[in-house]
Amino acid sequence: MRIVLLAPLPPEQTGIADYAAHFSNALRALGIEVLTPLAGCQDPAQQLARLRAFDWSGVDLVHAELGGGRFGEFQALDYLSAEQPQIPRTATVHDPERLVWRRARLFWPLTLLERLPHPLPQAAALLADPLTLHEERRLARGMQRLITLTRLGGDCLRQRMGLPPRQVAVIAHGNLPIAPAQLPPLAPLRLLYFGFIYRGKGIEDLLEALARTLAAHPQCRGQVRLTLAGGTAPEMTFDPAGNYLDGLHQRIRELQLEDLVDWRLDLPSAEIASTIQDHHVMVLPYRESKKLAWLGQMRGTSGALSWANACGRGVVTSNARAFAEEVASGNGVTYEQGDVQALSEHLGRLLLQPSLALQWAAQASEVGKQREWSATAQRFADLFNKVCKERSS
Repeated sequence: MRIVLLAPLPPEQTGIADYAAHFSNALRALGIEVLTPLAGCQDPAQQLARLRAFDWSGVDLVHAELGGGRFGEFQALDYLSAEQPQIPRTATVHDPERLVWRRARLFWPLTLLERLPHPLPQAAALLADPLTLHEERRLARGMQRLITLTRLGGDCLRQRMGLPPRQVAVIAHGNLPIAPAQLPPLAPLRLLYFGFIYRGKGIEDLLEALARTLAAHPQCRGQVRLTLAGGTAPEMTFDPAGNYLDGLHQRIRELQLEDLVDWRLDLPSAEIASTIQDHHVMVLPYRESKKLAWLGQMRGTSGALSWANACGRGVVTSNARAFAEEVASGNGVTYEQGDVQALSEHLGRLLLQPSLALQWAAQASEVGKQREWSATAQRFADLFNKVCKERSS
């Protein structure tokens, strides 16, 4: 089989780029030829030029990765639906219930609002949303399959796009095969936040919750450590609201946690697995964007959760996105997003009953085995073959 993959790829520093790289490698291991005509190109005009110049003969299927606030893959699918309609098209939707959430370009007179202070640019996106949703639905209905990473995400996407059940499939986030490693000694309890470090990830909630836990159990202060690990993309970390890293350091000082918090910034990919396995539990205190709530519900999952399963480590996570579904196998617990006291109580329970980390780790390992990229890629290959047969019949 010969497929074209439309997706961001490393060295782009995004979770979807990492996903696409592992996905394409796993497909190639199955003998599938994967072509990436848009690799390294982010300019919309140049992307269209590449698509026009590409030789589409012999291509069996086009698959795209949609999400992360990107428009290029959506635009490419729209172009191919008109110019290469004979080729079946599928896509993994990483941020359901929408495909792209907002338009790449607004139309006049809304373009005038883009140059004005907050909240007028956001109001412009909201005013343009009916057209955005119309374009998303039109593209979705012309796709042979849309794939989501969770059942909740698939249900929300299907309902919002107005699709029949057969047009949406669920294939869980794949993960690398990681050699198992025993948990470190349970004292001190080692907690890990892993992911991109910028506003909206709820890191402040985690710091506040840890401080409350230690206030409630002062005898446990020497029995816990927290590591903040992950990427620090400059456009995210250094935004108009100020230097986010400096703000975190200040908050850590205010909460008197300096002696308990370690940092692993811009963690090399080769050290991700060992770093996770050096800890007992991953903590993901995400909060959903209030701005996006005007446009819909984001019901995707997290690459960090996938890493936790691959490495055999449990998770304490908010119930943002579809995280509750991802820890339903007994590989962790969830709490109401933004509820710092509930998070603090979970951390306190862990401190007093560290054996919970052992239970969660065992279940995470089982989930990780089921979702290794070799098995996940085979599920995609089976789906691709089915789609091609449907199209040719």
